[in-house]
Amino acid sequence: MSTMKMSPLLLLLAVVLYCPVCRSVIVTSNKPKVEVHEHTDAVLTCEFRTEKDQNPRIEWKKKGKGVAFVYFNGTFTKTYAKRAKMEGATLTIHSVTQKDSGEYRCEVTASQDHVSLAEASITLNVLVPPHVPSCDVPNSVFVGSGLELLCKDKLSIPPATYRWYKDNRALVATADTAYSIDPNKGTLKLKSVSKMDGGMYRCESSNSVGAPKSCVAQQLKVLDYPLNMTILIAGAAGVAALLLFCCICVCICRRRGCCKKSKKTKSKAYNPPPPPPPPVRNFRHYKQTHSFVI
Repeated sequence: MSTMKMSPLLLLLAVVLYCPVCRSVIVTSNKPKVEVHEHTDAVLTCEFRTEKDQNPRIEWKKKGKGVAFVYFNGTFTKTYAKRAKMEGATLTIHSVTQKDSGEYRCEVTASQDHVSLAEASITLNVLVPPHVPSCDVPNSVFVGSGLELLCKDKLSIPPATYRWYKDNRALVATADTAYSIDPNKGTLKLKSVSKMDGGMYRCESSNSVGAPKSCVAQQLKVLDYPLNMTILIAGAAGVAALLLFCCICVCICRRRGCCKKSKKTKSKAYNPPPPPPPPVRNFRHYKQTHSFVI
């Protein structure tokens, strides 16, 4: 009869189930996610149970870019020494700030138990009410120009939403308005500014944690273009129109063949060749053929 082999995992499971003396330490938390407002106390609950060890070692760590100790060897680290306390394995941090947000880990080591280490993770989220937003409103702008007003609150958690006001009246963008608003980004855009857009502008940030906060209202002036600027623009437009008209005329002329360049040949001065020299006559022959009468 062949002997049956048991895998290590099944063997460990059998030992845990059927050997009550060899059970491991157990660590739990009844609130794995904690949300508190800024400057209040955060209670991170941690409960444990051991089978043998009556004096286990308790440690708290915080995960970030690395892992940092909060509570180690019976004492708090410098960052938490004066603003935290322990009750059993439960950690309480007083007057938390946004920097305290993150994942914490409660570790319990019971050296006398068969499986000596167990842990529980708790996520802390510190909620921050709205802060006074930064508002970017120019002092002046010319008529007909495009304009974008900016508003930002970088500190609120959860992220703030924004509302713009003109002369203490809330602006509501619709399909008929000459402006658009992004409540998540905090932008107010005007495609073409008119005289009616001048006034006092301010922005308000809000979230679910605290009361809304607003920046100080700022004056926006809408200016007409100065006369010299108007003349300059009109002159530039006239020159551009004239150049366009000339280009069109040249194109039409070339298509009709009126602008073909005639090839000019350079005339060279004509110098006739010199006359040939007179023929040399034989005097004797001439005398014989011609008689002279005296």
